[in-house]
Amino acid sequence: MAENNNNNNKDGEYENYCYMCKRSEKDAGPFIDLPGGMHICRECMQKSFDSFSNLNFLDLSKMPNINMSQFMPFGDIPESQKVKKKKKKEDKPEEEKKLSIKDIPAPHKIKAMLDEYVVGQEYAKKVMSVAVYNHYKRVLSDGADDIEIEKSNMLMLGPTGCGKTYLVKTIAKLLDVPLAITDATTLTEAGYIGDDVESILSKLLAVAGNDVEKAETGIVFIDEIDKIAKKKETRSRDVSGESVQQGLLKIIEGAEIDVPVGAGSKNAMTPIVTMDTKNILFICGGAFPDLDEIIKRRLNKQSSMGFNADLKDKYDNEKDIFKEATTEDLREFGMIPEFIGRLPMMFSLTALDKDMYIRILKEPKNAILKQYQKLLALDEVKLEFDDSAYEAIAEEAMKRETGARALRSIIEKFMLDIMYEIPRDDSIGSVVITGDYIAGKGSPVIKLRGMD
Repeated sequence: MAENNNNNNKDGEYENYCYMCKRSEKDAGPFIDLPGGMHICRECMQKSFDSFSNLNFLDLSKMPNINMSQFMPFGDIPESQKVKKKKKKEDKPEEEKKLSIKDIPAPHKIKAMLDEYVVGQEYAKKVMSVAVYNHYKRVLSDGADDIEIEKSNMLMLGPTGCGKTYLVKTIAKLLDVPLAITDATTLTEAGYIGDDVESILSKLLAVAGNDVEKAETGIVFIDEIDKIAKKKETRSRDVSGESVQQGLLKIIEGAEIDVPVGAGSKNAMTPIVTMDTKNILFICGGAFPDLDEIIKRRLNKQSSMGFNADLKDKYDNEKDIFKEATTEDLREFGMIPEFIGRLPMMFSLTALDKDMYIRILKEPKNAILKQYQKLLALDEVKLEFDDSAYEAIAEEAMKRETGARALRSIIEKFMLDIMYEIPRDDSIGSVVITGDYIAGKGSPVIKLRGMD
């Protein structure tokens, strides 16, 4: 058994952990090696000796109840729960290039890269480009002087489908850093059914291949953050609202956190590793329904009587009302001030209009229509869309009021028959989608091969 365990960790790539307290050797100190590839820290070993020294061997009823199932040999540990050791400077290969401040793209370059994938949202892209640039400059700075730069965690406000998650995914892909996307609706207070707040870091660690050093410079995006607002007029314990915000405070601000490896909550069978969150960039996003009413109510209170007074319905048709949001509005919504204070970069994304829907269909590198054109090109069929088709798709998407997500469901519906029929007829050379076909009033224009 011991030989099997040594083979599984023969290069010392993974961290060993105490089989009683689940702490790593870095946190618990040197281990005592036992037969079977097991390891116990000195503190737990001493506690074991103390318990046996106080034991009355004549009274077997006082024997301690030891759960032997928790002593799992290293070779039996799932790969997802093995934690890689932090590499020392001398252990790193010489050819490995270390990221430096000069390698970080300037804000205008980051925005230019985002422009290739994300349509509109100019202000949001500008804010994110500057915040991410400053964050990684802070991470890579040597910190030789006494000036300590604080983190630029972000809070994004915007209606559903406006591109919050897509923006974060794109920027993490461009910078090639680990990104963990989690949903705040699954988080609960410690001790209740659901995920503990530390599960956010568990996901980031898994994305980084259980490399703690790599995970500590990643990005965490917490979506649906508005769902953990304080519950109003409730007499039951708020285990998924204010208590979750309180639990996130220390993690977001930056601290050393004990993180369960490969699990959503801590338990006796799960290894624990310590992560420092001071260099992890946290981005929170949410649709914040009914926040617009809070903003309008506050703005209308500022109106006065007389000829210069604002009309009470002045902001009813304002599409970008979230840009007027303040921390006071978020507090009234149910976010605690300590939580808001740890997200200094607050900005809003605008709702999509008809022109933006059309641009989303045409401009991005991986636009959904370009994906279908590529699929049909593999069958040597050219797929085209006329202007009326773009207009019809955009109008249908606006009716559904679910943002850019509506585009795929609309296109999947009318492309189903085309994708089914095209491969069975080799004579088809091109297909033109029209607005009448989108509206269900006609058929696509099909041209045979060799026809102009």
